[in-house]
Amino acid sequence: MQLKVILLGTASAMPTYERGLSSTAIVRGGEVMLFDVGEGAQRNFLKSGIGTNRRMKVFITHMHSDHCVGLLGLLQTMSLQNRNMPMQLYGPEQINDFIHNNMKLLNFGFTFPITINTVSEGIVVEESDYVIKAKLANHSIKSYSYCMEERERPGIFYPEKAKTLGIPEGNLWHKLQQGEDIEFNDKIIKSEEVTGPKRNGRKIGISGDTRPDDNLIEFFHDCDLLIFDSTYTDEHKEKAKDNMHSTAREAATLAVKSNVRKIILSHFSARYEDINLLAKEAMEIHSNVVAAEDLLTIEVPYDQ
Repeated sequence: MQLKVILLGTASAMPTYERGLSSTAIVRGGEVMLFDVGEGAQRNFLKSGIGTNRRMKVFITHMHSDHCVGLLGLLQTMSLQNRNMPMQLYGPEQINDFIHNNMKLLNFGFTFPITINTVSEGIVVEESDYVIKAKLANHSIKSYSYCMEERERPGIFYPEKAKTLGIPEGNLWHKLQQGEDIEFNDKIIKSEEVTGPKRNGRKIGISGDTRPDDNLIEFFHDCDLLIFDSTYTDEHKEKAKDNMHSTAREAATLAVKSNVRKIILSHFSARYEDINLLAKEAMEIHSNVVAAEDLLTIEVPYDQ
């Protein structure tokens, strides 16, 4: 299944000419998972071509305006385009009041069903082939980091082993390929008899706003891709501590400790015109670093 990440907004508290406020989309097959919706994020959402009437879940890390205010505009735009697909919304406990109070104040409604869910640590969403987990981050208000983890995939199917057992091609083969055990000739044939070892799924982490934190090291362990708060360079590391954000070097250090395959630096302060300064600091620590740009799309392949 194709899996890609689209960075819709990569600035911190203030947008710039080139960067919108925080928003990241994970597009997995026919489903969209949207993490944070900063002010104006709907514009890049539309430019990305993702589509406004797809199966969708939205996750808010925390209730700072640069991470959630754009949700109102996005939902209104989807209604104006006659979205009818249900939507699941997840966030801190204030998210319910935020949506409903603004609906009353601004006098708008939705053309589609929306379910609002309060997040706590642990598994937030559990689907047949993936889970979304949340972990408290270390920020100035309650803030969550998220991980999308695919479940293990069945091992590689070996047709010659199925033929040796006399299993005819067709539905029984399909079940074995999907990791299901079958009954054939009054015997139970286990999928593992005709397949190789199970294969890992993919794991994507999104930090939200946070200081580097020991709890997040384990939470993000073995991520194929991690998008992490990299608001400052080392020159402003004291400001990072004061404002409860991370430097690019700190982000890369956490990624190394977490055995992360690729880290994307994001949430840049508007003070930096040259983002390569942050990337350079991170690359001194981690070998696979990408400095985020609005509308950058990154494919996440399976581990071969």
